Amino acid sequence: MAVLVEDPNDPGTYLILNTYPTENPNGPGYDPDNDQRPTTLSWGDAGERLFETGVDRGVLYPNGMPGVVWNGLISVSESPSGGEATPYYIDGYKYANPSAPEEFNATIEAYTYPDEFSLCDGTDIMAAGVFITQQKRKPFGLSYRTRIGNDIKGTDLGYKLHVIYNAQANPSQKSYASMGDSTEASTFSWDISTRPMKFQNAAFGVKYGAHLVLDSRFVYPWAMAAIEAVLYGDAFTAPALPAPQDLLDLFVDNALLQVTDNHDGTWTATGPDEAITMLDATTFQINWPSMVMIDEDSYNASSL
Repeated sequence: MAVLVEDPNDPGTYLILNTYPTENPNGPGYDPDNDQRPTTLSWGDAGERLFETGVDRGVLYPNGMPGVVWNGLISVSESPSGGEATPYYIDGYKYANPSAPEEFNATIEAYTYPDEFSLCDGTDIMAAGVFITQQKRKPFGLSYRTRIGNDIKGTDLGYKLHVIYNAQANPSQKSYASMGDSTEASTFSWDISTRPMKFQNAAFGVKYGAHLVLDSRFVYPWAMAAIEAVLYGDAFTAPALPAPQDLLDLFVDNALLQVTDNHDGTWTATGPDEAITMLDATTFQINWPSMVMIDEDSYNASSL
């Protein structure tokens, strides 16, 4: 019997290893007191003491408007609701335990907020400098980052980019107090609820949700850069919250290599610029984890 094991020195290349027959899985002469196989759990290894901290790069996306920086963002406390299991019994025994749909909710706390958030908080402008509250609240999108660290690189290990769709701020309490010997900045807080969006792509299938998380440790750098260029804007386009389909297309275009058999002795490879390099007018090179070069004319393609 043989198993495929990824080569630790060459990710994307798989080695064929022989194993012992299934009737003797531990091998002939197996001594449990002298087992050198790396099967024992190990805690606290260097580089594996992970933690998450902080929140930064907050961006507000009011519906139909470009994104704006949210300065003074203190925290985003995620608090999903729903998802509770509903047990069903027959003859006194549980035979099913399905979960209800889950909804994404959160609480935003900040020292201040962009002027564009006023409409999202139910405040409208009547005249220059005159505002009226208790108005219809406008839905919005939000993006922010949280840092990922470990015991070696500190908080520079990576980050998670959070993208929230179809959020709506609920009415919240605002407190103002007399000033004393020291000045304390007031904070604002909003509870938000969301409505799920449909995410559909041939590579991922169909999913519904309002909260998307991209982990920089696993997303290809150029794919993350392409998505951030849309979220934060660049020299040519204003910052915007891409529609779910557009965001998935961005990810697929920049993070997936697609190889199509044309059934005529040829095949077509499409993917990020970083994956396919033209060496001259008629020669190209593929540099991708799932494509392993066999010789100068052959590749071995596998799915990751």
